[in-house]
Amino acid sequence: MSSPAHRPLVYIISAPSGSGKSTLVNELLKSVSDLEFSISYTTRAPRGSETNGRQYYFVSRPEFERMVLHDDFLEHAEFDGNYYGTARRFLHDAEQNGRDLLLDIDVQGAAQIQQKLPNATSIFILPPNRKTLEERLRKRSEDCEEVMQRRLITATREIENYDRYNYILVNDHLEDSIEILQAIVRSERLLRAGRPLSSDESKLVKLAERCRLANVRERLKPILDSFRTPDDSGGGSPS
Repeated sequence: MSSPAHRPLVYIISAPSGSGKSTLVNELLKSVSDLEFSISYTTRAPRGSETNGRQYYFVSRPEFERMVLHDDFLEHAEFDGNYYGTARRFLHDAEQNGRDLLLDIDVQGAAQIQQKLPNATSIFILPPNRKTLEERLRKRSEDCEEVMQRRLITATREIENYDRYNYILVNDHLEDSIEILQAIVRSERLLRAGRPLSSDESKLVKLAERCRLANVRERLKPILDSFRTPDDSGGGSPS
C-alpha cells in the first residue's frame, strides 16, 4: 500500500511535432515503473484510429470551458481553434498512488506547469536538424503542404524555447535516445533519494548529465542554425 504522503516527481516532455516524442514516451512507460502518464483533454475531433482515453480525452468545447471555470486544469491553451489541457486530477492520483507523473505537453503548457510546479524536471526533445524533421513529417503525415509548412514554422518557434528546459535530448538514434531518456528519469529519482550511489547508478547519472542544458549548448548550435529561416510567420497546433 503506497503512502499518501508521497510527493510525485513531475516530468515534462516537450518536442516539435515529428521529433519522435510519442515513440520515446511509449518506450519509457514500458521500461520505467511507477510512472503515471497524463492524457491531455482536447476539443478537437479524433484523427484516424485515435480513441477516447488513449491518445486524448475528447470533450466538447462547452465541457472543456466548464472544466476551466472549475479550475480543473494544471495548464490549458488554444491552438487552431481547439483547446488542449492537462487535468489537475492526474497529479493528485499520482500522489495517492505513490507514483511519479509524466506530462507530454507543448512549450506553452510547459511554461504554465513550470510556474505552478517549479521543481518539475523538464526535457525537450530535438530532431537532429530541420531536414530530418521535415522528412519525418512527410513520411508519417497525410497533411496538405500548407499544414506541413505551418508545422515546420511552429517547430521553429517551439525550438526557440529550448533553453527553458533542464535537459535537451537530440533524437538522432532511437535506441540511444530511449536509453538516455530512461537515464534522465531514473537519475532524477536517484538524486532525490539523496543516498550514496552504486557504480551502475553513478554511470546512469553521468549519462543523464550529458544532456543537461549547460552541457549541450555547443552541440545544439548547428541544429538551431538549421531551423533559422527567413519566414517566421504562421501558427500551428500540437501533435
